[in-house]
Amino acid sequence: MALSAPYGGGARRPNQPYQRRNNDPFAHIKRNDKIRSPEIRVISPEGKQLGILPTDRALALARQFNLDLVEMSANATPPVCRIMDFGKYIYEEQKKSSHAKSTASKLKEVEFTPRIEQNDFLTKIRHAEEFLDHGNKVKLRLKFRGREMAHTEIGFNVMKRALEELSGMGHPDAEPKLMGKQINVMLTPYPANKRKRKYTLHADEQAIDDSGKDDHDDDQD
Repeated sequence: MALSAPYGGGARRPNQPYQRRNNDPFAHIKRNDKIRSPEIRVISPEGKQLGILPTDRALALARQFNLDLVEMSANATPPVCRIMDFGKYIYEEQKKSSHAKSTASKLKEVEFTPRIEQNDFLTKIRHAEEFLDHGNKVKLRLKFRGREMAHTEIGFNVMKRALEELSGMGHPDAEPKLMGKQINVMLTPYPANKRKRKYTLHADEQAIDDSGKDDHDDDQD
């Protein structure tokens, strides 16, 4: 009878300590006693160059002010290190990351039809303008139904009008394209200081769902 390998399949050997994966994104940054180079280029907490110093002297200087010696550029010769409050540095970096995620651009969608009435068209434009003003990318979509596909030029004209109305808020990533039974175009907002609003949402138009669509029915069959 064949015997299986005693520790095959990547199984942990008896009495071998379990090593937990380190998920700390700052674990790779060397600091204090983990800095092994005999000499380093040192930067003060205020950002001033202190020159090349022996590592033990730089570490003593950092500890004198209850701060950390942190390696900022390991590939430099000699490595560049900064005296700083490492805990505060981590807090600031995590705060930046959290802010970036919370303000990341979201995709909103506004839908038209070829026979959309003027009032509904302007309502859609105001919604799109509002999304762009909040820094969101906006996808304009126009859907054809049934025999409307015989006159796609009407749909392109609607999209052209929409782009003209929103020209002060954002720019199309590409020309409107017909894909199947719909025309799509993506709008990217201008920087905040270059956006020029043309419309303001009325009070009864403020209820917009999270997907970027409103509750208006833009077509009457």
